[in-house]
Parts: sequence; C-alpha cells; structure tokens
Amino acid sequence: MTTPVTGEGGVDAYARLAELGLTLPTVVPPLASYVPAVQSGNYVYVSGQVPMVDGKLPYVGKVGGNVTVEQGTEMARICALNALAAIDALVGLGRLVKIVKLTGFVASAEGFTGQPAVINGASNLFGDVLGELGRHARSAVGVAELPLGAPVEVEVIAEIA
Repeated sequence: MTTPVTGEGGVDAYARLAELGLTLPTVVPPLASYVPAVQSGNYVYVSGQVPMVDGKLPYVGKVGGNVTVEQGTEMARICALNALAAIDALVGLGRLVKIVKLTGFVASAEGFTGQPAVINGASNLFGDVLGELGRHARSAVGVAELPLGAPVEVEVIAEIA
C-alpha cells in the first residue's frame, strides 16, 4: 500500500474499503491484447473491467432477461472494485485525486432501458469508498453483447497526483 488518499475529501481509500468489509481483488488479467490500466500524465485510464470474481463471472447473459437489475447492479459494483484494483496495482490508491469519468456498458435484453440504474452500482461503490473524490461524469450504454457473456462492463478515467 501507498500513502493514503488524503486529498480535498480527506479520504483514506484503504481504510474505507476495510470499514465497508471490502478487499481489493487481484487485478483481472487482460482477455486480449491490452493492459489493465495505463498512466498518461496525471491520469489513469482503466481498461474495460468485467465483473470477474476469482477468475469467473458470477452471472452471464443480459440484464432485463436472465439477469435481474439487482444482479446487474451488483455486477457493476464488482466491476468498479476491479477498476480500483487496477488503479492500485499501477500507481496505488494513495495517489488518487478523483474518479473523473465512468463509462458503463450493460448487455441488455430487447426493450430494457434501465442501464443507468444498473451502472449506479459502480457509481455508488466509488462514492462509498471515496466520498466526493468518487463523484464523476458518466455514461450508461446498453449493448447487444459483452466479452464472455458478461452482463456489465465499466471503464474508468481517474486523476492522480
């Protein structure tokens, strides 16, 4: 671990994770030819994170079909935790200044329009762990399919010190 986040929000991300009973998972290995996260200047760009838990997807399929909104929301939360793990592995959460942008993709059954509610799982995780530093701009997009049949995927841009 690095020095705790103590920026404007006075947040210690590691302490907040512990308070919430969360631990950072092992970084999800890339599924193709890319790296989990890359730093450019004062920003970390986190590749799309699917909700892998111990190397497996807890659910596969489409939200609004065989995956419920509640399950999709929990999967988005896992994606966000995986994104924090990628940031931590690259630069340490102690350098995190702000989550700037979250883009969420939801594999959606025909007619499903609740993508924003599903991606709230990721947004809320960032808020729970980082407080004001976790507030971000966001897009929530419905898509036909995601890698490995994942119901949700998120990508993140974070500012670092």
